[in-house]
Amino acid sequence: MTTEAAGQAPLGRRERHKRAAKLRLYTSALELFTERGYENTTVEDITERADVGRGTFFNHFRRKEDLVSLWGEQRRDHLNEHLGRSRADAGPAGVVDELAYCMRALAAMNESEWARTRTMLLAWVRAGRPVLEEPHAADIFADIVAAGIERGEIAPDADARRIGNLLRDAYLGTLYRWAQFEEPPGPLADELIAILGIILHGVLR
Repeated sequence: MTTEAAGQAPLGRRERHKRAAKLRLYTSALELFTERGYENTTVEDITERADVGRGTFFNHFRRKEDLVSLWGEQRRDHLNEHLGRSRADAGPAGVVDELAYCMRALAAMNESEWARTRTMLLAWVRAGRPVLEEPHAADIFADIVAAGIERGEIAPDADARRIGNLLRDAYLGTLYRWAQFEEPPGPLADELIAILGIILHGVLR
């Protein structure tokens, strides 16, 4: 779904048309999911909006649920690119700062398209994705924590994978709770940063 990388040979016309059709299908699906809801949108609705044949849809996606998976992948890639630019601009940061930056980036990404986020979260659940696959944040959190362990900022016996999953669960739990509202009931970043502090510092005296 991205443009060809610098230095690669230009795509042929056939491949360009295939990619353009897939992008139209994906964009049309997200528009329709937001307008009508995931359950009320059919493959025929999507192909009509994208102005392609039904067979073209199945050349790119096995079923409607695959569009939900692609949405998750696109968000993961967007977050990775965002973090990469931050590291390039500001240099290495401590684990707390980097985790906080990650939470703020996630909050901004969700708030910038809140109606679509609410719709797609519901679609994610109905498509069974929370059970079948990990959403986009767990590996990113775990990588940040693992780097913090290597630098001695986190206890050496800490399990980066478990902490990554815990942070992912806290993030998604907050997001699902806030998705009940037509508009975010306050700055999402503030809530995520507060939860991050509890996880990192604990509640016992």
